[in-house]
Amino acid sequence: MNVTKRTSLGILVLCWVACQSAADVGRSAEAERPNIVVALADDLGYGDLACYGNPVIKTPNLDRLAAEGMRLTSYYAPAANCSPSRTGLMTGRTPNRVGVYNWIPMFSPMHVGREEITIATLLRSAGYSTCHAGKWHLNGQFNLPGQPQPSDHGFDHWFSTQNNALPCHHDPDNFVRNGEPVGRLGGFSGPLVAGEAIRWLQRGRDPEKPFFLFVCFHEPHEPIATDERFVRMYSSDDPSLPVHHGNVTQLDHAFGLLMQAIDRLDLDEDTLVFFASDNGPAITSYHPHGSAGPLRHKKGHLYEGGIRVPGIVRWPGHVPAGEVCDEPVSGLDLLPTLCELVGIEAPKDRPLDGTSVLPVFEGQPIERKTPLYWQFNYASSKPKVALRIGDWKLLAHLNTPEEKPTAGITAESQQAIKAAEPTEFELYNLRDDLGETTDLAQKEPQRVVAMAEELKALFYEVRQECPTWPPFDWPRYEGKRIRAAQEAGIWPQWKKAPKPK
Repeated sequence: MNVTKRTSLGILVLCWVACQSAADVGRSAEAERPNIVVALADDLGYGDLACYGNPVIKTPNLDRLAAEGMRLTSYYAPAANCSPSRTGLMTGRTPNRVGVYNWIPMFSPMHVGREEITIATLLRSAGYSTCHAGKWHLNGQFNLPGQPQPSDHGFDHWFSTQNNALPCHHDPDNFVRNGEPVGRLGGFSGPLVAGEAIRWLQRGRDPEKPFFLFVCFHEPHEPIATDERFVRMYSSDDPSLPVHHGNVTQLDHAFGLLMQAIDRLDLDEDTLVFFASDNGPAITSYHPHGSAGPLRHKKGHLYEGGIRVPGIVRWPGHVPAGEVCDEPVSGLDLLPTLCELVGIEAPKDRPLDGTSVLPVFEGQPIERKTPLYWQFNYASSKPKVALRIGDWKLLAHLNTPEEKPTAGITAESQQAIKAAEPTEFELYNLRDDLGETTDLAQKEPQRVVAMAEELKALFYEVRQECPTWPPFDWPRYEGKRIRAAQEAGIWPQWKKAPKPK
C-alpha cells in the first residue's frame, strides 16, 4: 500500500473513531437524562402529612419519599387555587400572564392557550415519552373542539378529567383516555389514576426513551370518597374526620403503588420524583379537617396557608437523602429547572417567572432575577398580590371591589383586573413570624417602599400581558352545550342539563 492510500485509510479510521466518540458522547448524555415523575395532590395542606408534622394522619409512603430525598419546607404553589397553580407549574409563568385567573369550570373560555409552551412540550421535543394521568384543569372545553387538549400541550398519552373525579372519588364516570370517554370505572380515584400511570410505565411508553409522567391525584379535594379500610384507621365523634384523614392516607397509598412500580421496574435510580400540592387545604364546613400547620389561612388566600405546601424531591445520587431545605422554591421553578437538568433551552421569547433550583440540590442558595410573586384577584382575603424577597413578604390590597367566590369571567371582573392598582400594604418577616401575625409595615416604611416598587413593576408588567376572555357567567350554562357534552360522554350522565336561560 502506498503512502497516499495509507494516509487516506488513516483519515477514514480517524473520522470513524471521531464519529463513534461523538455518538458515544450523545448516548452518554442521553443515558444521563433522568426519567421525571411529577405528582400533585389536590388541596393537600402544609400540615396534612406526617413528615410535615401531622401527629395523626398516616402517610408512610410520602414519609419514605422525604427520608430518601429532600423535604422542602418553603415550597410554594404558583397560586392559591387549582387551575392557576397548575398553569404556573406547567408553563413557568405567573398564571395571570396566561389568562388563568381562577379555577376553570367546564365550558369556560379560560384555558392555557396553544401558544403557551409547557414542560411536556419541551420534554417531548427533547425525546421524552410523556403521559398525563388524573386531573387536567387547564381548559374549559375539555375534550371538545376549540381549545387545546393534553395532547396539544405535549402529552403522548392522557387519562384525564377536566376538573374533579365525578360524581365523586368513588366509581367516577368522567375520565377520558386519549380523546375517548372511558365510562364508569370501579374503584377510587387515587388508585385508578396510579393504575393508569403504572400500566403506561409497563406497556405504553417507548422503553428506548426517558419519560415524563405527570400524575395529578384528586385527593383530598371534595367531594371526598374514601375506601372503608382507610376510614377505619381513624376514629372521631365527627364522622367527617375519619373520611378526610382516610382520604389523605388513600392518596398516600395510591402514590405508594406508583413508587412500588417504579422500584419493581428497576427505574428508581434513574428517576427524579417530585411531589407537591397544588394549593393549601380547603377546610370547608363539610370537611373542616385539612391543616395548614403553623401557617395563616388556607386555600384561596395569599397568606402562607394558601400557597406554602408540601414539596418533596427524590433523585438518587443527586439529591441528598434525608435533607431538609428551607430555601424558598416555587412551582414556577420547575420548568427552568428541568430544562437545565435535561440540557435544553428554556423559552426565551416570553417572560418566565421561575428560575432553575438545581443549586438547592447541592446546598447552595438560588439567585433569582425575578422575586417570588403571586397575584390572585379572586383571593378570599384583602391581599391580592404578594412578593417574597429573602425572609420578607409584602402583600398588597387592590383598589377594586371584592370579588365574590366564583369561577365566572364577567366583563366587569376582567375590567377590574385590567384597572386594578395596588394600594395598602402588609409586611411580614417569615423567619421570625411564620404565622404572619404581626404586620410590620408601619415599623419598616423604607422596606415597604423598596419592595412595593418591585411588586408594582411586576404587577404592571403582568397586567399588560394578561389576555381578556369572552364573558362566562357561571353557572348559567347553555343547556345545548351540556347536552352536547353528555352525548360526547364527557359530562356525567347523572347531571341534568339545565334549561337555557
